[in-house]
Amino acid sequence: MSRKYFGTDGVRGRVGEHPITPQFVMHLGYAAGKVLAGANQISTERTGVLIGKDTRISGYMLESALEAGLIAAGIDVYLAGPVPTPAVAYLTRALRLQAGIVISASHNPFEDNGIKFFSAHGTKLPDNTERAIEAALDEPMQANSSDGLGKAKRIDDAVGRYIEFCKSTFPCELDLRGMKIVVDSAHGATYHIARHVFHELGADVVAIGAQPDGRNINDGYGATAPANLQKAVIEYKADIGIALDGDGDRLIMVDSSGQLYDGDQLLYVIARHRQLQGKLNGGVVGTLMTNLAFEHAMQRLGIPFMRAKVGDRYVMELLQQQGWQLGGENSGHIICLDKHSTGDGIVSALQVLHALRANGQSLAEAAGDLHMYPQVLINVRVADAKACLANGKVSASVKEAEAALDGKGRVLLRPSGTEPLLRVMVEGEDGVLVKQCAERIAGVVRGVA
Repeated sequence: MSRKYFGTDGVRGRVGEHPITPQFVMHLGYAAGKVLAGANQISTERTGVLIGKDTRISGYMLESALEAGLIAAGIDVYLAGPVPTPAVAYLTRALRLQAGIVISASHNPFEDNGIKFFSAHGTKLPDNTERAIEAALDEPMQANSSDGLGKAKRIDDAVGRYIEFCKSTFPCELDLRGMKIVVDSAHGATYHIARHVFHELGADVVAIGAQPDGRNINDGYGATAPANLQKAVIEYKADIGIALDGDGDRLIMVDSSGQLYDGDQLLYVIARHRQLQGKLNGGVVGTLMTNLAFEHAMQRLGIPFMRAKVGDRYVMELLQQQGWQLGGENSGHIICLDKHSTGDGIVSALQVLHALRANGQSLAEAAGDLHMYPQVLINVRVADAKACLANGKVSASVKEAEAALDGKGRVLLRPSGTEPLLRVMVEGEDGVLVKQCAERIAGVVRGVA
């Protein structure tokens, strides 16, 4: 059965438009509550679900709708307030609850929002549970009688708990004293958390993108807009810059010269350090978007490497299948399963900093052996990505580009899992040729879209 509402990262869309309306979200909470309550066979206690959110103004409305739906289904609700997505995964496990729900559209603009779920283990819900929730949405909503309703409770120490968890993933014998770090929270869910983590480990922290107003999340700040971070690192003469996205699960870093480092480069630093320590425990998982230079670097180091479909849930699935611990995407989602059950921008940054401090290296030195191939990604807004992929003109433009690259690069076209976009990616040794090929293909896609 194909999923009607759930995409690769929950249910997402424009606020006020189906399905991100208070009516639908209340019904979603009710349907999820009924499914989760039915699956809770391990306890006679009432099923408990945690709700966290990012800083979007629509979060107030959607939080209330979810809360009402869950309580109507007999679920006890625990409200964490604004916290990062990975904090919800952690707190769900720590509080021994049956599920966690995040209200966030991650790196999207504030006009969008979404609902994503975590299991009791702090991982994305299995496909069969999402299908069961969608099936329950087809049934009418009918609240339990008064004696069968759930209750709501606010978790007042959620932020402090998560800060201590993040710090626990950094070695006790190391600290960040003497290091100046600029931390960009994208005016998002880490605005009151990230700077404290790094400061309490000893760093001199400069916080930017930490003044959310409900409408400025991801707007000119954060992992998807790092120019202000680059500028601040230079201005404050910092050793390093850390950019998180709106919900805190994505990471980009900047060295002291203002040079950007994406997820592939940061994953390389972590993987190389763990190999030197003898703690890699298997191979590394990337995605179809992982730079070809990363794959070649893994081969040189003798580290097994596999590609998953784009999306952190697919990276996670392949890691679990292989019994490995480390994987990620070039967009900055990095998963360290020995530290957390999901991707976490703050925890990933701490793993990079661990490598730098342990080896006495700068970020530029630690990533210096990885020579990235030029890669151009163009997002083309389309009405029907699948139709564009099947179009003969688009197929012909791809074949023409592949012939021009002559085996020294690759072309990838894929629909976005969260937005009405077709992503055109070209990479190879010749940067000028790569850009020409990407622009030519994107032009053809626009012409047929």
